[in-house]
Amino acid sequence: MFKHDQIERSVGLLIVLTILTVSVGGLLEIVPLFYQKSTTTPVEGLKPYEATRLVGRDVYVREGCYLCHSQMIRPFRAETERYGHYSVAGEFVYDHPFQWGSKRTGPDLHRVGGRYSDEWQRAHLTNPRDVVPESNMPAFAFLANTKAKDSVGANVEAKMELMRGYANVRGIPTYTDEEIKGAKAAIGEMTEMDVLIAYLQGMGLELKNAK
Repeated sequence: MFKHDQIERSVGLLIVLTILTVSVGGLLEIVPLFYQKSTTTPVEGLKPYEATRLVGRDVYVREGCYLCHSQMIRPFRAETERYGHYSVAGEFVYDHPFQWGSKRTGPDLHRVGGRYSDEWQRAHLTNPRDVVPESNMPAFAFLANTKAKDSVGANVEAKMELMRGYANVRGIPTYTDEEIKGAKAAIGEMTEMDVLIAYLQGMGLELKNAK
């Protein structure tokens, strides 16, 4: 057996053992999750993102919204009283990658769906100070100037096909051929702001009113 001083004096050995420890520990924590029903089964009513919300999510990620807003409500009273029912694993089955996060310059958004009207969301994105005077969120008025079909939605069918393949591997319900073929028609002339609002308005609705 190696003694501690031997390991600490050998940079190469220290690196190898560190990688080995992290790898084994990671596998022991991650692999079991794939075999737990609660983490692989969608909660009742949960469906894959329709085309408009899927490309809206791409706008959300592209603009770095996740850098200031988490999407994971912890099971603590202080959080559930402010944001709503705590997040559960089955709500994120179709999220790739997850938008959990831990940085909250702004509030958690996991239960924001339906909390405000489309008009409020549009005003907030155009100039946050108009509805929240103390907000330090940047304005996203420019999102109303670009058609989603010309940017994030240009390859929406291919993305849905890719996500369907991933879902099939995991054995969970996914997109039909008709949904994929009708994706661009569903987006139509919507702007990037329109699809982003659609994404926000559908967020966390399945358990939002759970007691």
